[in-house]
Amino acid sequence: MPVERITSTASRVVVAVGDTVVADTTGARILFETNLPPRYYIPFADIRSELLTPTDTSTHCPYKGDARYWTVTVEGTEHPDIVWGYDEPIPESAEIAGFVSFYPSRVTLTVDGAPV
Repeated sequence: MPVERITSTASRVVVAVGDTVVADTTGARILFETNLPPRYYIPFADIRSELLTPTDTSTHCPYKGDARYWTVTVEGTEHPDIVWGYDEPIPESAEIAGFVSFYPSRVTLTVDGAPV
């Protein structure tokens, strides 16, 4: 799916796994792709990195580049490959370097308090 655009938002984006907040930011970027819902990318600095463990999983997207994944562990339960990011995205998607995204079907994602 081609990346149509990436925009910054000052909205408060919160990601929770169960009752545990894993990310909380006002510096997210929204990536819009053809035929896909918008994806919220969060600065890695705004993630509770102590809950993340890198995995060996990787994927390739011709429009973003090579992604790597993390497992989130909350209250002793592992949620494998729930987070992904692009360390060195292709130039058209450079704005998401250093940001990560979460599978929205596997987390609770809110924007300014409203569920996404």
